[in-house]
Amino acid sequence: MEKLNFKDLSLSHEINRAITDMGFEEATPIQAMAIPKLMQGLDVIGQAQTGTGKTAAFGIPILEMIDAKKRSPQAMVLCPTRELAVQVAEEIKRFAKYKRDITILPIYGGQPIDRQIHGLRRGVQIIIGTPGRVMDHLERKTLRLDGIKMVVLDEADEMLDMGFKEDIELILKSVPTTRQTVFFSATMPRAFMELTKHFQKSPVLVKVVHDKITAPNVEQIYFEARQHSKLEILCRVMDLYDPQRSLVFCNTKRMVDEVTAHLQARGYSADGIHGDMNQTQRDRVMSKFRQGTVEVMVATDVAARGIDVENIQAVFNYDVPQDEEYYVHRIGRTARAGKSGRAFTFVAGRELFKLMDIQRYTKIKMKRMSVPSIADIENLRVTQFLDKVKATLDAPDIAKFATMIERMIDPECTSLDIAAVLLKMHLQK
Repeated sequence: MEKLNFKDLSLSHEINRAITDMGFEEATPIQAMAIPKLMQGLDVIGQAQTGTGKTAAFGIPILEMIDAKKRSPQAMVLCPTRELAVQVAEEIKRFAKYKRDITILPIYGGQPIDRQIHGLRRGVQIIIGTPGRVMDHLERKTLRLDGIKMVVLDEADEMLDMGFKEDIELILKSVPTTRQTVFFSATMPRAFMELTKHFQKSPVLVKVVHDKITAPNVEQIYFEARQHSKLEILCRVMDLYDPQRSLVFCNTKRMVDEVTAHLQARGYSADGIHGDMNQTQRDRVMSKFRQGTVEVMVATDVAARGIDVENIQAVFNYDVPQDEEYYVHRIGRTARAGKSGRAFTFVAGRELFKLMDIQRYTKIKMKRMSVPSIADIENLRVTQFLDKVKATLDAPDIAKFATMIERMIDPECTSLDIAAVLLKMHLQK
C-alpha cells in the first residue's frame, strides 16, 4: 500500500507535535489504514501482529475524540494482561504529551484497588484495563461507563483464550449502544468473529498482509526429538552456539517452571516468566534479563507480550506454538535493528504436522538439522578458541607472555606441550 506520513492524516497540532518529539514521520501500514476509519467514527476490526504500531492506530483517534472538559470516562481499552495494559497506557500518554487536561488510568489486578478508586474519583477520560479488574470496579460501582464513546479490545484473541469471554460481553453490555467498538487481534478464531457480530455495527476490516510473514535475518532451524530429550537438546544447542541472550518459549506455565528449574540446576543463568507470577516477581525477572544478569528467559506467549529487549540472539521454541502466528511473534524477538539471529524449534511426534502448517503459513522452508553431539560441541569450542588465539597474535604486549613460556621450555616440555595443556585447561573450565 502507499506510504503515508502522519502529517497526511489530518491530526491535531498537539498530536503532530508529540509525534515529531518521538521521532516518527511515516505511519505504519496498520496506522495508515486504521486511523482515518476510526476518526470517521466507524467500527473497525484490525488484524495485525505485535510490533506493527497498533497501539498508536487506536490510541491517536481516542485522544482526538476526548473532550478534556469532561472529567469522566469517555474511552476504554481492554487488554489481556497487566503488562500490556501498562504498556498501552504509557504509549498513549506519550502521544498525549501536549494534550492538556487528559488523564489516562490503567486499572489491573495486582495493584491496590483503593489507589485505583482514588484515581477514578479524581476524574479520568481514558481507562486502560484488564477485564477482571474492570468487572471488579463495575460490581463495586466505582466505575461508570455511561459516558463511553469508544471501546477498544486489544489482543482480543488472547483475552478469549484466557477465558475472559463472559467478562467482555458483560462489559460491552454496560456501555452505551451508540459507542464506537474497535477490535484488534492477531488472529480471528470463531469466538472472536461471534463477538464482532454481536457488538459491532458494519465493521470495517483493516488488515496488514505480508507475502512472506517472517524475519529476513533469522536463520530458522528445527530438530526432531522425543519429548523427554528436548532439555538435553536445548542445552547442547545453547552450548554449541553460545548466545549471550536468548528466549525459550513453552506453551504452558508448568513447562516454563520445569524448564527453568532444569536449566538452573545445570548451571545456566536462567529465569522464567508467566501469568501466575505477581507483578513484583515479573518486574524483577525482566530487570535482570535487560541488564544481562539473566541470559536465558523462559516464557509463555502471553507473558512474553511485555518483553521488549534488544540484542536477543536466539529464540528457542521448546514447544511448537499452538498457533501459526505465535511462531511469527516468537521469532520476531530476535534479529531486530538489522541484526541477525537464530530460531530453533524442537519437534516431537505429531508436532511435526503443526510445523508443516507453520511453514506453509510463513512461506518459508526451515532447515532440518541433526542434534549436535558432544564431539560437535567440543570441536566448535576448540575452533572458536583457536580463532581467538590467532586474532590475538598481533597484540602489542604478547612478547612478555612469550618470555614467560620460554622459561618453561626444556627437553621434556616443548612449546607444543604447553599449548596443548593450556587448550585442555580452557575446554575443561
